[in-house]
Amino acid sequence: MKIVLITGISGSGKSVALRLLEDSGYICVDNLPVKFLHEFIATVREENLDRVAVAIDIRSPGELAGLPDIITGLRAQGTELKVIFLDASDHALMQRYSESRRRHPLTDRLQSKGDSPSLLECIHTERELLAPLRDQEHVIDTSDLTPGQLRAWMRDLIQAGRAEVVLTFASFAYKRGVPGDADLVFDVRCLPNPHYDRELRPLTGRDEPVAAWLSQFGSVETMIEDISGFIRRWLPLYLQDTRNYLTIAIGCTGGQHRSVYVVEQLARRFADHAPLLVRHRNLPVRP
Repeated sequence: MKIVLITGISGSGKSVALRLLEDSGYICVDNLPVKFLHEFIATVREENLDRVAVAIDIRSPGELAGLPDIITGLRAQGTELKVIFLDASDHALMQRYSESRRRHPLTDRLQSKGDSPSLLECIHTERELLAPLRDQEHVIDTSDLTPGQLRAWMRDLIQAGRAEVVLTFASFAYKRGVPGDADLVFDVRCLPNPHYDRELRPLTGRDEPVAAWLSQFGSVETMIEDISGFIRRWLPLYLQDTRNYLTIAIGCTGGQHRSVYVVEQLARRFADHAPLLVRHRNLPVRP
């Protein structure tokens, strides 16, 4: 039996993630009260359902503060529970609420305690309430992701088998900000930039002409070897830690050439680690 628990900040894409799980054959339940989680999982076992997804967030009645302990207890009982926490920057969330014209779920609750709260106050309060859960589980920062990218990342994540650490290499553009879900961040903006070659500019680090151009520089190979050596040295300690996920982010200016190439090369060097995921935040999803 596989159970996926989707949680996170309101407006971060939980509905998109839940629909992807539903399309992947999961039985999905949205807005489940925390106090019913034990009972729901017991029912799932009785019905012999093998793939189930549950969404619990700030809308759900019950004490969210107790959810981390409930998750720990379920795992101790042998329940295969994968928790995915979706997050986004304040700016991205405010823009999404502005476009959708929806009210934040905490608006009425905070209004009963005094003056009408602003959207930003609601978001910050929600972050405080969910902080203990965010710190313990796998986080996906959806600030710069399209719905298609989020669906692709979710699909990769749920297909990844159970392991001590799910290793993820992710490229990003510094001009769009450092990903909030990164555990380790490496800056490769000091490397030669294919952007200044007119023929290479429209291509990406996944294309052979860009790869061939970058591979001719010793500094590029040295950077990759240094990052690879650092990870190989410290990965055993991460494996001993209680974490289930390790995201290594590689950044360049535009997130198109250098960081993408380095991520692809690192993924080849760590191909023996399973499961291993590759993400390119600022590139379109390949079909």
